[in-house]
Amino acid sequence: MLTARGEEQERIRGLATGADDYVVKPFSVPELMARVRAILRRSRPEVIASLLRAGDIELDRETHRVRRSGRELHLGPTEFRLLEYLMKSPGRVFSREQLLDGVWGRDVYVDERTVDVHIGRLRKAVNRGRVKDPIRTVRGSGYSFDDQFAMA
Repeated sequence: MLTARGEEQERIRGLATGADDYVVKPFSVPELMARVRAILRRSRPEVIASLLRAGDIELDRETHRVRRSGRELHLGPTEFRLLEYLMKSPGRVFSREQLLDGVWGRDVYVDERTVDVHIGRLRKAVNRGRVKDPIRTVRGSGYSFDDQFAMA
């Protein structure tokens, strides 16, 4: 909760009614960002984790490197963002439109079929040899990072 009301009674009421934190104006932006990161760390650690792992795939957000079974994969920037987006929510099915918004951004016009092209490139890079494909196509709905794969 971000408010100008700093009295103790108001802070108690705000926290008691469901606020995770209570910040009084004026506030420091770096402190606010630290508080948001702390809440994310507790509630959804995968959102801020620098290393995402699922099965034998490891994605490092800081170095922008992806490894599968210890072997480095060479992904373009869009394929990297696409894999990262899918790995953050294993099992969830994303429509092409949701992937466009999440990976390309809302203010860019890109045809929906562009997603299919980049999924194909991502699959080609990730699935060398006889390995299980972690990307699941859900006919009529979209794509998902296979949650069964993520548990392996």
